[in-house]
Amino acid sequence: MAKSKSTNRVEFIAIGSELLSPSFIETNSLFLAEKLEELGLRLSFKTVVSDRLEEIKEVLTVAKKRSRLIFISGGLGPTEDDRTRQAVAEVLNRKLIFHQSILDNIKKRFESRGLVMPASNRRQAYVIDGAEILENPMGTAPGMWLETKNQIFVLLPGPPSELKPMVENLVRPKLEKFRQHQVLRAIIKIAGAGESWVEDQIRPVYRMLPENLELTILAAPGDIQIRLSMLVKVSRKKDLLVFDRIKSKIIGLLGNKVYSTSGESLEEVVGRKLTEMKKTLACAESCSGGLLANRITNIPGSSNYFLEGLVTYSNQAKIRELGVPEKLIREKGAVSQDVAEAMAEGVRRKSGADLALSTTGIAGPGGGTEAKPVGLVYVGLAFPGGVWVEKNLFKGNRDQIKFQTTQKALDMLRLKLMELEEEKGSGQ
Repeated sequence: MAKSKSTNRVEFIAIGSELLSPSFIETNSLFLAEKLEELGLRLSFKTVVSDRLEEIKEVLTVAKKRSRLIFISGGLGPTEDDRTRQAVAEVLNRKLIFHQSILDNIKKRFESRGLVMPASNRRQAYVIDGAEILENPMGTAPGMWLETKNQIFVLLPGPPSELKPMVENLVRPKLEKFRQHQVLRAIIKIAGAGESWVEDQIRPVYRMLPENLELTILAAPGDIQIRLSMLVKVSRKKDLLVFDRIKSKIIGLLGNKVYSTSGESLEEVVGRKLTEMKKTLACAESCSGGLLANRITNIPGSSNYFLEGLVTYSNQAKIRELGVPEKLIREKGAVSQDVAEAMAEGVRRKSGADLALSTTGIAGPGGGTEAKPVGLVYVGLAFPGGVWVEKNLFKGNRDQIKFQTTQKALDMLRLKLMELEEEKGSGQ
């Protein structure tokens, strides 16, 4: 095996036919990738393979030719289709050695629960010749750490509840010897802008990017993320300065569209600001159906600033609970700027909150007209001395429109709080 091709490559193989079906999602690689990046290691390949022995051996043979560090999860159980041990042993031309101590531990685990160990669990006591056993206090399948002349194979159980503590407590300390680099990461979150606008604004940054810095834009309805990732040597402070300079440049180019630089959600950012400023909030929802209040109250400590939320879905509820004039709804329609304004003022008056949000619109898929199409949403914000209403035309399905509605409402609140803070700072 050519050393130059495999020295820095790390590979993950998930074994299990169920992971190739639409019913199961493979998540172990996500956890492992995160832990590896903390050590300055990155996955180069990720593969999901069935339980069939020949297909497992085929994948392992490829991995053996190209990667230095190979993680394998799954297929270590007691059933006939758990073939990982056999496949790795055959590919490496090694024997499986029976360990009585492993079998004794498995028996004790069953006995502690008042059960008799099934005979099939005996297969879990076989270990590949030369492998170090990785104890599994959460299950019956021990892991293995196997070093050859040029490579390391790490066999891990498939259940995340067993794999995660094994990686944290046993595998991670062994990986420390590989630490020559660290990964610098940043997440810049943007609201109130589209992906193309963000791309245009940060275009000057691309000329500044060193080869080892990756910039990725992730776009979702109502929310844009810029992810920065830079692999650097642990001792090089110069790289830290470069990373910080590029991050600051991006934030400066995007201005107040940036709502978080540390991975926080918009509701977390708004909640922290409300707490700091000692402001209270209420909301009146129609088309968002309670999603706005749900997002707000998902944040611990939200009882310090959130007073109440009303889902006034029908016209009668808007009239009865918020005091929206019946004539206004009849003349302007429930989905209108005037009604959004009246809803925000109504819930602010009723609750006594410092600020109040309102939403009214057409989430679809039906109910739209040429004059008022699906996705038309008005978001209102009432505050001391006025009301601010924004007209929006959101795209997407019902859930996406509802989320974008709440994202818009929270962002309007964020911007207003920034404005109030600036006014207070300037002494106005």
